[in-house]
Amino acid sequence: MHNIDLLSDLKVKVDTKILLFVMDGLGGLPGPGGLTELEAAKTPNLDALAKKGVSGLIDPVARGITPGSGPGHLGLFGYNPLEHMIGRGALEAAGIGFDLQRKDVATRFNFCTLDKNGNITDRRAGRISTDINKKMVEKMRNISLPGIEVFVETVKEHRGIAIFRKEGLKGNLHDTDPQRLGVPPLKAVTSDGGKSQEMADHANLWLAKVYEVLKNESPANGILTRGWCNYPEIPTYQEVYGLNPACIALYPMYRGVAQFAGMKVYTEGIKDFATKVDVLKNVWGDHDFFFFHYKHTDSAGEDGDFNRKVACIEEVDQALPCILENKPDVIAITGDHSTPSVIKAHSWHPVPILMAGTYIRPDAVSSFGERAAISGGLGRFNACYIINELLAAGGRITKYGA
Repeated sequence: MHNIDLLSDLKVKVDTKILLFVMDGLGGLPGPGGLTELEAAKTPNLDALAKKGVSGLIDPVARGITPGSGPGHLGLFGYNPLEHMIGRGALEAAGIGFDLQRKDVATRFNFCTLDKNGNITDRRAGRISTDINKKMVEKMRNISLPGIEVFVETVKEHRGIAIFRKEGLKGNLHDTDPQRLGVPPLKAVTSDGGKSQEMADHANLWLAKVYEVLKNESPANGILTRGWCNYPEIPTYQEVYGLNPACIALYPMYRGVAQFAGMKVYTEGIKDFATKVDVLKNVWGDHDFFFFHYKHTDSAGEDGDFNRKVACIEEVDQALPCILENKPDVIAITGDHSTPSVIKAHSWHPVPILMAGTYIRPDAVSSFGERAAISGGLGRFNACYIINELLAAGGRITKYGA
């Protein structure tokens, strides 16, 4: 029996509140002073919560596997990322409210900078503003393909999505982002032994036209595609866990994975971290499960900015008392993956987690950090089992067997 099936069989309805607080890319590696970003940050509130609760380490997908953000969040939500996969294109589409249909193939793209030889010099085009993104997208919307509808939309900053609509299309393609500089973008090729060749042909024709349209722009004169996929099918929180879940996140990708999981996604009034805290308070009475997302720890890690990541962690710590005023019955604070500043990218390292609540058995850990978490009572486990701990501590699963 799969874990999701087991939880579905054991679920019970009670009046408790669960908060899953995700600090994106939280995990790190020792920096200049020999401490990780989390260990170097001044976190009196997180440390106090760790003293009251239980700590451990999670593997978002499996030991030694570096996760993307989609699989990382699927694991946190209780889905085994190796069994339930949502492509980045579908996540971004849902996150901006695009009406994705079951016959669609979606991909996310980054605007990038290419030199005169067509080689990549910046995979994010200097993180262009959303306004510049919109101007580039308008140019791309003039591109058509025979026999297929194409939609191009701005997501945020350097990110966009493209949707290809035709009955019977299969979207199993490899990324065209080579994930390194000094080389040209890759061609779109199938990842399913040729079953998606029609989509690959459409994609390569479209990409050639995109490069032609953008060739005289600066700094965004090319694109790199990631996360090609069809419409995903996963069981929802309502079906599996009997929960009425809410998502409070700023960035579209995280809203997207939450939406496919059945969460009500709140967007109105959310502009930054402070407004997310306000929205959480305002909707607290309407739901029993809350996914609360903080992005900037990941961005700082990807930029290799150790001190900025430390500052982001400290920002969260300062806001924690206000968040705890909502009085969750159980709270988990963790990340979807590690993004060490010294690597400037996602990594395979396990992520620290702390849990606290009325029925949480405390351990001897007295601070929130990677080294402290190693000796925590939760041990090291796959992220998809966090939901078990949360539901159990919230009184939401009954006894198994007689």
